[in-house]
Amino acid sequence: MGATIDWLRTTTPGLLVLCGLAIAVLLLAIIRFKLEPFIALLLTGLGLALAAGLPVSEIVGNPLKAGDSLLETGFGGILGHIAVIIGLGTVLGAILERSGGADVLTEKLLNRFGDRGAPIAMGLLGLIFGIPVFFDVGIFVLAPLVYVAAKRGGRSLVLYAMPMLAGLSMTHAFLPPHPGPVALGGLLGVSLGWLILIGFVCGLPGFVAAGIVWGGWIGKRVHVEVPEDFLVRPSLAAPGDGPGTPSAPGTAVLERKAPAVSLIGGIIAIPLLLILGATFGSQILDEGSKALAVLTFLGTPAVALLVAVLIAFYVLGIRRGSTVQELSTLTGESLRPIGMLLLVVGAGAFFGKVISATGIGAALAETMSAAGLPVIVLAYLISCGLRVAQGSATVAIVTTGGIVAPLLVGEGYSQMALALIAMAIAAGSIILSHVNDGGFWIIAKYFNLTVKQTLQTWTVLETVLSVVSFVVAAVLFALFA
Repeated sequence: MGATIDWLRTTTPGLLVLCGLAIAVLLLAIIRFKLEPFIALLLTGLGLALAAGLPVSEIVGNPLKAGDSLLETGFGGILGHIAVIIGLGTVLGAILERSGGADVLTEKLLNRFGDRGAPIAMGLLGLIFGIPVFFDVGIFVLAPLVYVAAKRGGRSLVLYAMPMLAGLSMTHAFLPPHPGPVALGGLLGVSLGWLILIGFVCGLPGFVAAGIVWGGWIGKRVHVEVPEDFLVRPSLAAPGDGPGTPSAPGTAVLERKAPAVSLIGGIIAIPLLLILGATFGSQILDEGSKALAVLTFLGTPAVALLVAVLIAFYVLGIRRGSTVQELSTLTGESLRPIGMLLLVVGAGAFFGKVISATGIGAALAETMSAAGLPVIVLAYLISCGLRVAQGSATVAIVTTGGIVAPLLVGEGYSQMALALIAMAIAAGSIILSHVNDGGFWIIAKYFNLTVKQTLQTWTVLETVLSVVSFVVAAVLFALFA
């Protein structure tokens, strides 16, 4: 028995077996026993640390001092990086939604593209509005607008829904301030400016292939009617001018008048431009200059999002008659659902920290080098496996990030190369959405699809988006890394 334990703890094959067993236990706990991913990640991380023979003081500290323990540094390191960003991003998305921004963008795009181009308009709507709001929130907000567009055009609901879903999925998987990309920034040590830039470069081709090309093709072959009870709004009237879904308490004032589309677009663009300004300012401006200091301060993701939120509070709230109390109510309501999300990300980072401390990361690097498998391919395949097995994109991202991060230490990868590896992980995390993914059932419900039709449409869309985006990332990595 002692020889077996030593083999597991000290040899490359043994460490790989430990890692494989830990991941298998994690997936079993989530899939078979339906344990919350936060609890499953925490238990698996602690179990792996003990099995690998790490000292208890290193794992959890001691009664007098725990700040340097794997548990606290694993949770605290990543949450200190992402909690403010995700919180502010959530608030920004909420005020844009409640102000009627989605309705305004839809009406503008439909008028611009006409009935024949309405599916493309829906795709752009998902792409634009998906930047500041979470994926499922985007579906809840935009689905009624897709129903109206499909009813107007008289064609299959699938033709209009798929491009919109591709836009939402692309931004959720590849762009900050969404949880996955933000978590990868902290885990892999890559700036959000590079993640935004490379996220667009890798994600947009995937969006076109999945949403426009595939969505247009399958939308003509899978015909789904829009049931009358789906039409919660008879027209794209300005919010508050007709029947619709009741507003949340304290937000009615935000819905008095429709804001200008240029205003909505400008608010969405503010944090992206500030973050990119800091990223590229550091490349072209002299270190220590006042201009660089200003750009760096304003381009810090938390500051950039705070600026956008304050501007949105004023121009979409106070200037239109809302009170500070109403805005506070909206903020509290929007932040309520993100607690479990932050715990999952923190637990995933702890799991990755344990993997690094046990030496499993170094063992994986050695095995990968011997097999000749590029790190970007390994990252994608691990993420794909975790996504297919347990369904959650966020769990797939943070777990894969924790496994891959130790492989990158000391390799001298540039920020661009790290961002491309992050995009490979993000691409893997959305492949083959099926019945173990909550989003699968949301889409089936909201777009009147059977399970077979959801597999034919949404599952294939996610796979196309994943593969095309990964291919772009892999080609760029081969050329420039």
